[in-house]
Amino acid sequence: MIILIIEDDISILRGLKDNLTFEGYSVLSSADGQEGLQIALEKNVDLLLLDIMLPGINGYEICRRLKKEKPELPIIMITARGSEMDKVGGLDLGADDYLTKPFSIPELLARIRAVLRRSTPDQNEIEKYSFGEITLNFKKFQA
Repeated sequence: MIILIIEDDISILRGLKDNLTFEGYSVLSSADGQEGLQIALEKNVDLLLLDIMLPGINGYEICRRLKKEKPELPIIMITARGSEMDKVGGLDLGADDYLTKPFSIPELLARIRAVLRRSTPDQNEIEKYSFGEITLNFKKFQA
């Protein structure tokens, strides 16, 4: 799993990279909104951790653009902006979760696992099943 972090606070960025790498994730990162957006658009990323207050382009605009270009990309906003209006705004733009700073690493990891569970297709799911001349397609609800 590849996680992209777009966070302009270098100490937070380093801490997140270290913890996520320790947990077995591959990590890409950027401290700039424009650069981070480009990485998200060009790379095959499984999850985005996104700050709101960024140089270049703010996190709200990044979220809005990515939901148009890559609607399947899960986004967790991690930000110091904790008002109800900020949270509702981020979630309404398409963020899958919203976590305010300061936060604990165990809570962030649990939220990452939860978002990835919801966004990753079940590999054990049966798409089609055939017996005799009959084929059931469970994805299309057809026989």
